[in-house]
Amino acid sequence: MTTSHHNSAPGPEQAQPADGYAGNVSPQLAWQWVQEGRAVLIDVRTDAEREWVGQVPGAIAVAWKQWPGMAMNPAFDEMLRAAVPAGGKAVLLCRSGVRSVAAAKRAAELGIEAYNILGGFEGDLDANGQRNRMGGWRFHGLPWHQ
Repeated sequence: MTTSHHNSAPGPEQAQPADGYAGNVSPQLAWQWVQEGRAVLIDVRTDAEREWVGQVPGAIAVAWKQWPGMAMNPAFDEMLRAAVPAGGKAVLLCRSGVRSVAAAKRAAELGIEAYNILGGFEGDLDANGQRNRMGGWRFHGLPWHQ
């Protein structure tokens, strides 16, 4: 019996270890932790993205970079510390899971147990260059609104 299928993304029930931060979690596990009060959901996308693309109810907006220009948010550290209680756990969401890795590494440097949400809000691009068809928060039918 082969176990090669276990090398893909983790199932909804487990976190996958990562370098420089606590780990990667599926959107389903992240939502479960948030509902159970075990983690704070931090949306690191820009205000424009949340406004135009959609947002997750209860997520705390702490942009990693700011639109336009995508300059670093100088208040990121302060906002993240304010959003996550001491000793608390954060799950970080971006568009596709790239900025949230960088943000999770920074959170770890600040002493916060931070997890990247795999696939982000919109998932990866498919063969047609479209998102929301391969993974991500919306693809999995988790709560969001426009």
